[in-house]
Amino acid sequence: MNQPARVFARLLLAAIAWYIAYTILQPLTEFLAFDVLRLERGSHLGESIAFFLYDVPKILLLLSAMIFLITLLRTFFSAERTRRLLGGKRQGIGNVLAAMLGIVTPFCSCSAVPLFIGFVESGIPLGVTFSFLIAAPVINEVAIVLLFGLFGWQIAMLYVASGLTIAIIAGVVIGQLRLERYVEDFVWQMQVGAAHDDSLALSWEERVARGWDAVRDIVKKVWLYVVIGIAVGAGIHGYVPTDALAEVMGKSAWWSVPVAVLIGVPLYSNAAGVIPIVSALIEKGASLGTALAFMMAVIGLSLPETIILRRVLKPQLIAVFIGVVALAIILTGYLFNTIL
Repeated sequence: MNQPARVFARLLLAAIAWYIAYTILQPLTEFLAFDVLRLERGSHLGESIAFFLYDVPKILLLLSAMIFLITLLRTFFSAERTRRLLGGKRQGIGNVLAAMLGIVTPFCSCSAVPLFIGFVESGIPLGVTFSFLIAAPVINEVAIVLLFGLFGWQIAMLYVASGLTIAIIAGVVIGQLRLERYVEDFVWQMQVGAAHDDSLALSWEERVARGWDAVRDIVKKVWLYVVIGIAVGAGIHGYVPTDALAEVMGKSAWWSVPVAVLIGVPLYSNAAGVIPIVSALIEKGASLGTALAFMMAVIGLSLPETIILRRVLKPQLIAVFIGVVALAIILTGYLFNTIL
């Protein structure tokens, strides 16, 4: 058996094992919670423990699969290749392409500054650059897999579509405002050399190895957030009164969306920590639009990223960036509450 065949054979066996583990989760959870621990079905404690025992392994399984697949896709899109794809693109088409590339391109808060400088040096318009910088953190693999696991593919796809729309529209607005004067002067004077791009030279074995490495690295970093988030969500699921929560975060409370976004903007968390809480809030009667607006504000307007971007952006542009994205998220929240 040649090398590519061995790689795909191992992938097939891993996929079968993953499917079996995922399939037996529900009956195994009920057996542990209600037969082994002898908790009462329908009780506050019983429902909370069952929620926790089921969601922790389910989310970690889904997260591992999604990280692997997206990392595999990302091996074809290095940061250098992204710069070349966006170089010379104008507003409109450039914003759409930048937002879509933001989903599959490796990005974290620590890379915000070099990416920004590299995009500017490549002649990419400011608005197009912001479409990329907004889409990359807002639409991340952790959020997608958690929403898929907790709400289904329709909500996950709606989240992706709304995130893309926010990134595209916010980038177009920022581009039309002609705010280049609020970029720090040294950015325009820097010359960023081309980095080596090996994305097309990798073998399938190397791409798969990067996928496994990413799964180990990311799961190791976020598993505690998953456990804490689901534990909080389990408490909400079992003990928070439905009527009270629906009154505060339900559709009838018109002010709940902007308040949720205002609360979420200064907070710092990741999708692994906040989405299980959002899931429990929605199960208790919070409106989907309000809960998702809160989630997108928390993970899309990251405080660390904003602080890091201050090195290359003047306060006026940072304020416009936060304001435009926050307004787009608020409007998205109202739209979700209207149509769902």
